Amino acid sequence: MKHLIIIAAFIFLVSTDNVFPQLIFQKEEYAARREKLMERIPDGLAILRGASITMGERTFHQYNNMMYFAGVEIPDVVLVIDGEKHESTLFFTINERTADGEGIPLELVRDPVAVTGIENYLPLEEFTPYLRKRMSNESVIYTPFSSEEFIGQCSGEKFRAFQRSVTNNEWDGRLSRELQFVENLKKEFPGSEVKDCSPFIYGLRKIKSPAEVDILRDAARAGVEAHKAVIKAASPGVEENVLAALFEYTCKINGAQGLSFPTIIMSAEHHAYGHYAQYDRTLEDGDFIILDAGPDVNYYDADISTTFPANGKFSEKQKEIYEFAFNVRDICQKNYRPGITLADVGLEVKKMLLEKGYDVNDRKYMGYFRHGGYNHGIGMAVHDRMDKFDSQNELLQPGFVFACDIMARADSVTSVRLEDTVVITENGCEVLSAGLPRSVKEIEEFMKK
Repeated sequence: MKHLIIIAAFIFLVSTDNVFPQLIFQKEEYAARREKLMERIPDGLAILRGASITMGERTFHQYNNMMYFAGVEIPDVVLVIDGEKHESTLFFTINERTADGEGIPLELVRDPVAVTGIENYLPLEEFTPYLRKRMSNESVIYTPFSSEEFIGQCSGEKFRAFQRSVTNNEWDGRLSRELQFVENLKKEFPGSEVKDCSPFIYGLRKIKSPAEVDILRDAARAGVEAHKAVIKAASPGVEENVLAALFEYTCKINGAQGLSFPTIIMSAEHHAYGHYAQYDRTLEDGDFIILDAGPDVNYYDADISTTFPANGKFSEKQKEIYEFAFNVRDICQKNYRPGITLADVGLEVKKMLLEKGYDVNDRKYMGYFRHGGYNHGIGMAVHDRMDKFDSQNELLQPGFVFACDIMARADSVTSVRLEDTVVITENGCEVLSAGLPRSVKEIEEFMKK
């Protein structure tokens, strides 16, 4: 009985500790990120604002940049990273009852300095007085000018869409949340310079730490399981909306909190659109399906594309264009490594195409040896922005995560997309999205099951 009591007490302590979710990364990792930003702003301080409370009953998710530097999922939080004083201050106000109801760790509310490792904490109501006092010496203020990202959003696309639909709309004209904050800072502190720190942040986010790669690997694994589930379920007579629902369901039961972007399913004449996501067809015999989709796990994204025949058997035309794309993918991934450029990889692709008798001047082939299969960076956004990345001439380095995205087109209803989430390692590369049936033979065998 004595032993049982001890065991029960131990289980209680462990389970109680697990009631309150911890930071995604170790405190030291967040501190190192803040330290690197401080090095870039020695003449001032950076202000990052978290997401506001959600309207309605949607689940609250934090902005990516706040999660990157602080790791806290609290509405309306403000983080000041001071490059002059070499310290950071977290501002938020939330009572324990609200925090408990929203699933916010009570330890974080009670002792934010201990939980986060951030040097200082103040209630949100003290942010304005703090800033006015701090700016009495007219330091430089840094803040992101680019749009902040929620799960499933990309900063660049979000900013351009807002500019087009709101700022440049003659019947609207509002600034984005970020640029309105910039204007307010300029009015409040006319003697201080307000600068954009977005390039610094995207520069830091470009190269992933081993801990970040671990989460990206988890995201890719969840995506692989979801792609396999859809491939298994696909057949003539199945509706695309069923496949889209199946993909999201499979991602979430494998640890995803959401999707990297709306699931893209293209079949038949919808190949022409490139990013079709209406799910308004029922698959037919002879359809060639492109599934471009990925999950978000702990604020990190995977991006994966598969292409397969609805009936489980490639036609000759489908097989020919697919094997071309598969060969390009194979050469790219065999050549990714530190110290070479994507242009170098492209030359290896060109060499392979010539050896196999392809016309490298044909429009449908000529792009592959120029970009070496690279499409975009991946990280906390599926199109993770980077500061001054030269996609042709910059040397690859360990920790760089990107989409190896191979596309080919035979006609308006027969195109191929083979996309993997890849990380450069010390000796080569790791395909984080490994484990999918990829060759024609593997896909046909897999679909038989």
